[in-house]
Amino acid sequence: MNEILTTLEPKAIWRHFQTLCNTPRPSYHEASIRQHLIDWAHSIGLITYVDTAGNLLIRKAATEGMEGAETVILQGHLDMVSQKSADVEHDFEKDPIVVRVVDGWVHATGTTLGADNGIGVAAALAVLESSDIQHGPIEALFTIEEETSLRGALELEESILNGKILLNLDSEDSGDVYIGCAGGVDINVSKRYQAQAASEGTKAMTISITGLRGGHSGLDIHKGRANANVLAGRLLNALKEVNHFGLTGFTGGTLRNAIPRDSSFTINYQPSEQSAIQRLISKVSNDMKAEFASTEPKLEVFVSSAAVENELFSDDQVALINALNCAPNGVNRMSTELPGVTETSCNFGVINLKNDVDGSKCFDACLLVRSLLDSAVEHHAQTAKSVFNLIGADVALENAYPGWRPDPQSGLLKHFLEVHKEITGKEANVKVIHAGLECGVIGAKYSGMEMVSFGPNIRGAHSPAERMEIASVGEFWRLLVALLASVK
Repeated sequence: MNEILTTLEPKAIWRHFQTLCNTPRPSYHEASIRQHLIDWAHSIGLITYVDTAGNLLIRKAATEGMEGAETVILQGHLDMVSQKSADVEHDFEKDPIVVRVVDGWVHATGTTLGADNGIGVAAALAVLESSDIQHGPIEALFTIEEETSLRGALELEESILNGKILLNLDSEDSGDVYIGCAGGVDINVSKRYQAQAASEGTKAMTISITGLRGGHSGLDIHKGRANANVLAGRLLNALKEVNHFGLTGFTGGTLRNAIPRDSSFTINYQPSEQSAIQRLISKVSNDMKAEFASTEPKLEVFVSSAAVENELFSDDQVALINALNCAPNGVNRMSTELPGVTETSCNFGVINLKNDVDGSKCFDACLLVRSLLDSAVEHHAQTAKSVFNLIGADVALENAYPGWRPDPQSGLLKHFLEVHKEITGKEANVKVIHAGLECGVIGAKYSGMEMVSFGPNIRGAHSPAERMEIASVGEFWRLLVALLASVK
């Protein structure tokens, strides 16, 4: 088992992060790591509780002299995003994350690293096992399925937490402290299509878009990166100039909260149309490469032969392509109150069109709307719903979660800023994040709770480019230890 991280400092936090890397924990498969933590906690005499949703709570008593201090909740999530490069063989349910240290940063090898939010969990575990850190009563809350739906936070039992101070350890920029976040909702689309047999002499090809940077659908949505599903829809729309082609399949993206890096679709075509199809693909590909030259330098479009299958009827195909091209994606509006912060966005995360056992086609898609304003989440979600309702698709708005309204006057924030300056010698940047932190959901359940979110430098989260700066982890740890020792 890879143990390279256990040589890094501070040893306590890196040793626990190594364990998390060695224990598969994709969303929906947190049971193994949860049981490991339960067994570990019991071995050092700590009390554990698993609520009905599957969240794990570990309690630790105050150290001597700190019994009267406020209870502090250390909060992170157990699951990680499962993304890998197309040429990498990796089973996220069975295989450990293979880590590397390069120029002061920890990387995975062709997969996501799981620093989001493994390093926050590791920090909490290091506090729980410590014998030399001063702190009041500790409640370490480890939630499940944060990356897919926030289900753990949404279904958190409302009576299990005693603390009124929550330190969310799920941020990705050293020197920043977050005091607010976006809310969001999933838009799940489904439709069944009857299909027809291809005409005699038909051939088939698959058009694939690859090489995109991808990234976090909240943190990276404003950076001008391309969405592979949107580009594939654009190519499909251009192909409407061809006299006849038949769409047989489509697959793009894997998660609603990751900007799709790869997408492909398969079409039937007549040999007489092959030259026209290739010209259109070449033209649109060159246009896209020129448009995204600075943000997507590795964008590639490949064409390969494929097996002929049943195809959509013409009217259904046209309607579906139109819907794909009308569906919202990207930044809708930047905040007018918080310069540089995305207010409302949508990520067209997942598309699938595949064969069913009876010869029909099943179409499904998932989009994720985010906004700092709950009313804007609802409006933008209804816009997306309307697009797909127009083609007769079933649309469900699911897994909605509230935003976290900033409180610049918070006593906890003031204390954090003082400690940050003392430990780092620098002023912290107070920020609001365009992503769904669990603070908003937990805060809605526990009124009056004060919260901040902070963490080390993590780059490329939700993609195989994810990496974490070693030096910033040390600073993150020193800041957490000082905060715990100074809470009264």
